[in-house]
Amino acid sequence: MKFLRFNQTYFFIALILFVVEVLIALYVHDDFIRPFVGDVIVVWFIYYSIKTFVGIKALYIAVFTLFFAFAVETAQYFQLINILGLQNEQWARIVIGTSFSWWDMLCYIVGFLFLFVIDKKLRKNH
Repeated sequence: MKFLRFNQTYFFIALILFVVEVLIALYVHDDFIRPFVGDVIVVWFIYYSIKTFVGIKALYIAVFTLFFAFAVETAQYFQLINILGLQNEQWARIVIGTSFSWWDMLCYIVGFLFLFVIDKKLRKNH
């Protein structure tokens, strides 16, 4: 398997997940889907986005995705957006985020665990 490649199937999965995330961000203003389901889905989006271009073991991608999500949340804890002077930039507030939450960390773990259910290659650890 080549390290760098383009996988059309994973691209379309990532694209669909991206659209779902955008729709949640724009139109869902509740106390469950937006704050919790959105954080679970973002783990899947990152995972399939990476799988689109990188051909390594699914487990490695899943673990990297979880650590990446933790890193972003930790950056929120340390208010990275303010350190970078981007607190007034809407795009940065969306991408980087503005507030740390232990619930978000739990959602990332749930998203990571669900990957084992929804991705056959991860279960087989190819």
